[in-house]
Amino acid sequence: MSGNGHRGVAIGRPRTALGRIAALALALASISLPTLLAPPGAAARRPQGEPAPFGHACKAQDGVRFCPTEGLSQRIPSFDGVPLDVDVTLPATGAGPFPVIVMLHGWGGSKSSFEAQSAAGNGNETFDYNNVYFAEHGYAVVNYSARGWGDSCGSEESRKETPACEEGFLRLADQRYEARDTQYVLGLLVDEGLVKPKRIGVTGISYGGGQSIELAYLKNRIRLPGGEYAAWKSPEGKSMEIKAAYPRWPWSDLVDALEPNGRFLDSEVAPAGQSYEPLGVEIQSYVTGLYADGIAGGGYYAPTGKDPEADLTKWFAAVNAGEPVTPEDEEIANQIYDFHQGYGITPSGKPVPMLLESGWTDDLFPVEQSLRAYNQVRAEGGYAALMMGDLGHGPASNKQNSDRVFNEEAAAFFASRLQHAGRPPKNGSVTAYTQTCPKSSPAEGPFTAKRWSALAPHTVTFGSAAVQSFTSAGASPTIATEFDPIAETETESGGNVCKEATAAMEPDTATYTTTSQGFTLMGLPTITATVSAVGPYGQIDGRLWDVLPSGQERLISRGVYRLEENQSGPITFQLHGNGYQFAAGDTVKLELLGRDAPYYRAGNAPFTVQLSNLSVSLPTT
Repeated sequence: MSGNGHRGVAIGRPRTALGRIAALALALASISLPTLLAPPGAAARRPQGEPAPFGHACKAQDGVRFCPTEGLSQRIPSFDGVPLDVDVTLPATGAGPFPVIVMLHGWGGSKSSFEAQSAAGNGNETFDYNNVYFAEHGYAVVNYSARGWGDSCGSEESRKETPACEEGFLRLADQRYEARDTQYVLGLLVDEGLVKPKRIGVTGISYGGGQSIELAYLKNRIRLPGGEYAAWKSPEGKSMEIKAAYPRWPWSDLVDALEPNGRFLDSEVAPAGQSYEPLGVEIQSYVTGLYADGIAGGGYYAPTGKDPEADLTKWFAAVNAGEPVTPEDEEIANQIYDFHQGYGITPSGKPVPMLLESGWTDDLFPVEQSLRAYNQVRAEGGYAALMMGDLGHGPASNKQNSDRVFNEEAAAFFASRLQHAGRPPKNGSVTAYTQTCPKSSPAEGPFTAKRWSALAPHTVTFGSAAVQSFTSAGASPTIATEFDPIAETETESGGNVCKEATAAMEPDTATYTTTSQGFTLMGLPTITATVSAVGPYGQIDGRLWDVLPSGQERLISRGVYRLEENQSGPITFQLHGNGYQFAAGDTVKLELLGRDAPYYRAGNAPFTVQLSNLSVSLPTT
């Protein structure tokens, strides 16, 4: 895949010579301030005997050796001088070099997100998934606060009297900065003789999951500020390479995640540029919530106008303004596609093995994000396996039984790839658990298959040839607001996918129903229809419901399709999907409408849509 040639918009424009000189001077100035930052160099060399990552003392605790950055003066200058707050955890004994796992935190997190006092972690998402667990099993573990978060220039206190932090703002997981920070830190540890340069695993949740995919696609290369690739080498010139990646709740295509256009199909390898041709519909409540969380959670956003390639405040305003699409909107989409995601990175040989974990009920980064990478890696002859359940961002439940199974599978995956021990999930395999209600009930499963296309070999199909229509006005704003995932997450611990509302045939909605004979949905519902739309920037918002005998209904899946101006003809799109059992006698209801705000951003112009010859196919076990 190539990330070049996007509508003629130049990618990765080199910074000005003055800008490069200023950045270099700033980096050199930061390195020369010993009272503020401890440079890696000779002072961080590992002495004979006890390891000391970056010159930091290790202490025995929790059955391992914990080697933290203690205080702002011990932070590690990255490749451009920005100081990073990095902790290293080592096995209880040994001088190394060790295989290494980097654990990358989520949005609003810090280095402590996956640091624990025991291998059990919190008993759920971090059970056997934390620094202690991996160190106990023979790995060096790197936990650090990404630039712009925590004490890596995120908090105000961390920026005081630290000139290098002027450029330490977060860059939305830019391959040229955040990914390169990870690579640089690993290179320092390789030069110290503490970790092996080609036994590197990366993992993370959400923000860290997206970066894990980026690092996997980069593999043995770095991305330079101008967009060029270069060989990944340690500061002393040792060749480096990622060997395994375990992204959890990740994005592979951030444009598609934040502004989905409905063009991705799980049966195909997504072509280059698919996610912004056309630009999709903003998941407005999530984008707004994430931007606000970045401020409240101690994120350091670039001052407006300081750097057009990292101006998140300006980007947020442009995306949130909606239509009409401007050249600036297209440039932002191209910038994100080229530098802030893994999908689209030019491949370098056989892909890095990836074990991908996504949530059926994740309304921020749904399962398509893992499937996009899975399909491409498998098509190129690489290793990719999938794990799916009722987990991830809201309204997901994150049930303990499936989380624990998945983390054990990941441990076996890393052991196989980094230690040549044990048996990982088979290449191409899929393991899935279902959404169950009430929320307190364990997930059902596992459902397994040798490959994604074999997970659900049967279908339930329904629909109608008759013409139905709707407009941009939408249906009940109350229902749309009640089932906004941000609102649910704020009021329900971990989200509430079992939430119910009184079932009704909503006005201004195309509605299709069938009576369930009893089946388990396992995958992405596919909708085909003939469309006739009038007006610009139309959208088809899809909601799949389980209408219970009690007269209540439960939202099972949703999705969106961005219409071209006055579009007519056949269309095919998919909902996010689910693993869910429809009981015999329940009514399966598909609603299609022109407004599902605040989750999907409402359009700025009126439009009408007519649908005919509609069929929805539900993949079933």
